[in-house]
Amino acid sequence: MRKISLFIALSLDGYIAKPNDDLSFLKLVEKEGEDYGYAEFVAQIDTIIIGRRTYDYVLKEIGASHYDNGDRDVYVITRTARPKIGRTTFYTGNLEELINRLKSEVGKNIYCDGGAEVINELLKHDLIDELIISVIPVLLGNGTRLFKDGRPEQTLEFITSKTFETGLAQLHYRRKK
Repeated sequence: MRKISLFIALSLDGYIAKPNDDLSFLKLVEKEGEDYGYAEFVAQIDTIIIGRRTYDYVLKEIGASHYDNGDRDVYVITRTARPKIGRTTFYTGNLEELINRLKSEVGKNIYCDGGAEVINELLKHDLIDELIISVIPVLLGNGTRLFKDGRPEQTLEFITSKTFETGLAQLHYRRKK
């Protein structure tokens, strides 16, 4: 069965974005030639799940090919129906049903790239199998929290941790079953 993985960065105080969906704090750890394991990670996936706000931000800042490169399916979780573009589907249905269907299909792993609403919905239904969290050395004070209240307790198994010259610390956990 395919697994769904979270690969995400946050501030030391737990925020994945500053107010107004500002991700500029990520630039604090940008270093030429360093991708923090991202290329190796995405080589193991063929499907991406992403919230519409995060998708729109990346579309504006980087471009649609960041997600839909022709080699993977992209599901944008949204409340507003839109026509499919290439391999990008704007999904308005039940998220739990989508994930269970995708996990049962043959393929590589599934990558959840955010945002917080989608992540917390997946956590609420115990659907995330692996978490790779990069901690940026900054305290933002407010913004969008990665983990929201109201989800069930989940025990994780530690896999590994890595530190980088930029001060970024990357934590890798697997859900204990």
